[in-house]
This record gives sequence, C-alpha cells and structure tokens, in this order.
Amino acid sequence: MKSSIALKLEQLARRLDELTRLLSSEDVVRDMDSYRKLTREHAEITPLVALYQSFKQAEADAHTAQGMLVDAQMKSFAETELREARERMAAIEIELQKLLLPKDPNDERNTFLEIRAGTGGDESGLFAGDLLRMYMRFAERNRWQVELISESPSEIGGFKEVIAKIIGQGVFSKLKFESGGHRVQRVPATETQGRIHTSACTVAVMPEVDQIDDVVINPAEIRIDTFRASGAGGQHINKTDSAVRVTHLPTGIVVECQDGRSQHKNKAQALSVLAARIKDKQLREQAAKQAATRKSLIGSGDRSERIRTYNFPQGRVTDHRINLTLYKIQDIMDGDLAELTGALAAEHQAEQLALLGEEAAASIQP
Repeated sequence: MKSSIALKLEQLARRLDELTRLLSSEDVVRDMDSYRKLTREHAEITPLVALYQSFKQAEADAHTAQGMLVDAQMKSFAETELREARERMAAIEIELQKLLLPKDPNDERNTFLEIRAGTGGDESGLFAGDLLRMYMRFAERNRWQVELISESPSEIGGFKEVIAKIIGQGVFSKLKFESGGHRVQRVPATETQGRIHTSACTVAVMPEVDQIDDVVINPAEIRIDTFRASGAGGQHINKTDSAVRVTHLPTGIVVECQDGRSQHKNKAQALSVLAARIKDKQLREQAAKQAATRKSLIGSGDRSERIRTYNFPQGRVTDHRINLTLYKIQDIMDGDLAELTGALAAEHQAEQLALLGEEAAASIQP
C-alpha cells in the first residue's frame, strides 16, 4: 500500500476515535443538526477503518509468516500462511481504494439524453436515430425506462434533435461519459458509388435535478412561448398551441417540448430539461477547470471533443479518450455498451485514485 494512502487511512482512524468520543458526550444531542452530521460521518468512516484494521492484521500475519520461513520444519506452513496473507492484503487494498474514492452525488439520478445531428447532412440525422436506438437498447438491457421528451425528425428519417429521459437505478453512473462528439464512417444508403462518408452527432447526458435543491430558476429570467406543434399527432395537436418553448435569458439556453398534448405537461417537461441543462453547464465548467489542471481526458464534459468513432466498413468502434478499439460494431449498435462504459468508469476510477494519492502525499509535505 502506498504510504500516502496509508496516511489517509490513519487520519480517518484518528477521526473515528474523535467522533466516537464526541458522540458519547452528554451534550451532543443538544444540537440535533450537529448530532446528525456527526452520526452520518461516523457511519461513513466506520467500514473504512474496520477494513483498514483487517489490512493491518493481514500485514502482521504476513510479517509473522515471513519470520517463520527460516525454520525448516515450519517453512511449508509459513509459505502457505504468507501467500494467503498477501492475497488478503491485495483484496482488501482494492476494496479500500474503492471506498476512499469520492462518490458522485448524481450517479443514482435519472438522466436526460440529448442527441443532435451535426456535420454530414441527412446521414447525420440517420446516425442520430441509430444512436438513440443504441441507447434505448442499452436501457432495455439494464431494465431502465425511456420516455421521449422532444423530437425533431429529419427529412429522410432519424432526427435533427431528440431528447429522451431515462429512468432507473444507476442511469447516470453508466451513461455520464457518453457526452461529446460521436463520429460515424460508413457508406450511406443513398450513396450510389459506394463511397464512405463521415458525419457526426453530439450527445449530451445530464442528470435530472431537483429544481428546488439544485437549480434556482428565477421566473423573471425566463421567457415562455407557446406555439402549434408540428408533425404527426392528429387534428388535436395541430389546432391548439400545446407546444412550449422556454428561453433562459441569462444563459441563452432554449428548450422546446411539443410531444405531449397538454401544454401544462410540455411546460413542466421543458422546465425540467432547462434545469438539467443549467446544472450540466455548471458541472461542465467545473470539470473543465479540473481537466485543465490534471489534463484529464475522462469526464471533462467538453461537447466539442470527438470522443468516439463508429467505423462500419472495418466493423470497429474506437473510444479516443482511452484508446480502446472494439471490433463488434453491430453488437454495440444493438446496445451492448457494457465493455465501453465499464472501461471508461475504470479509467475514471484510476484518475481519482491518482488524485487521491497526490492529495495524501501533499498533506505530508513539510
């Protein structure tokens, strides 16, 4: 175990002792807010310290077994004890590292998924439709629910823009690294000479927010316009001003919702998406600052960054942030994203561990 990580754990062990003393005080319940904070912190630290004590015990066992190796009669037994102790230490260290990582408070939130066609004309719109299907199939595999919030179909199929809400356990934790530029290389159905075209779409993944707790929207800073919805929907949708456009004046963010037949429902959906976009903007600005400091490639939230290429002629998908290439494009387009999302999460975890080690090392510098 790195000395910097061990130091961090020693500090937590001392903090746990301090919390235990504070919670045993007769005066602790006089301030219930403080009491709740202390008990919450105590509950969070306790499993970490207990695991660290197990690590130290395994370390002591390994040290004892090491000393027994010089005894010829005990050598075989000592070698077994030493191997088992080291295996326990390695397993515990992995668990400790995971527990030490800061938790993303948004990981369990429902998520808004926005896909916008970019360069490439009609082919880009078709690819936007393919990406939506890919994420919907991924949602099915995870037993998530998908609701289409707003869609702007392109002329020959696909979408100019589409917004979906994905509801389920751990949605944001698995999709949060999908934001960015997605590029496709393939021969379009309309191409008569078999030439490969390149087009692109932009994907934005945003956690649903509690407008009261997370984002305060001043009613004086938004403009709400109603208009008649376009496209399919029957006579009703064309005769009433059910579609809603919400403009956030300070940021210039515009959200349109016209899929619901109720103006009230469209307004509520638009305001929900607006709150998510405002929060997402704040998170991306924060991530950009961190990325500038650490040169991070994962989770920077930069929409202009090309993060992935889907090359159909070669049957490959390449994620440029982690230099991962998988030759199973049809499976991926059918929603088999687990290997991609898992690799991105692992890389992000490695970055967090590196940062944790740097912070702990800095704390022991004179």
